[in-house]
Amino acid sequence: MKPFDVTHRVQTQHKAVAFTFDDGPNPVYTPQVLDIFREVGGKATFYMIGEQIEKEPELAALVHAQGHEIGNHTYTHPFLTKLSGEAVRNELRKSESMIQDITGKKPVTLRTPYFDVNEEVLSIIEEEGYQLAAGAVNMAAQDWDMPGVDHIVEKTRESVCNGGIFIFHDGFGDRSQSIEAVRVLAKELTKSGYRLVTVEELLTLADPE
Repeated sequence: MKPFDVTHRVQTQHKAVAFTFDDGPNPVYTPQVLDIFREVGGKATFYMIGEQIEKEPELAALVHAQGHEIGNHTYTHPFLTKLSGEAVRNELRKSESMIQDITGKKPVTLRTPYFDVNEEVLSIIEEEGYQLAAGAVNMAAQDWDMPGVDHIVEKTRESVCNGGIFIFHDGFGDRSQSIEAVRVLAKELTKSGYRLVTVEELLTLADPE
């Protein structure tokens, strides 16, 4: 067994990638993401913040109804390494409970805010029963900084690989560049034979260890 750590890609022979969206649900941008993935016949993973789910419960339910994964992104989006162990568990469990109310099951994967982890946080995530803490292969795209659609597209293209996990954002601030970049990338990758799957599904496609 490998030690529990942040996973940027799942080792797989399958031509499949996972698009992930952080910080929603957002009433402006999340529906646009749903439209894009409906058009290309793909699925995505939404790492939702508990506080945002409280604001947009119907939108979170729609994401689930359309077959996408909802992963845990904590309740308030804190730096987990600055919290006590008990506070980390509370952040995970509070958001988890809300996701479970929507989906009927405990989330399988999560992403820590700011990719902020240490050994204690990772061990708590594992103890809480999560199968994967999501990283991303396209960190250089830095969509959160609004670097321009072309930059997001190019840097993501450079990182494409079987089993790759991509990070984008559908919440907090203006996410129009992320949406346009994803529109381009989702069509491109689908045309070139990639399946767009959830992170949870990607785990089922992993090569045997």
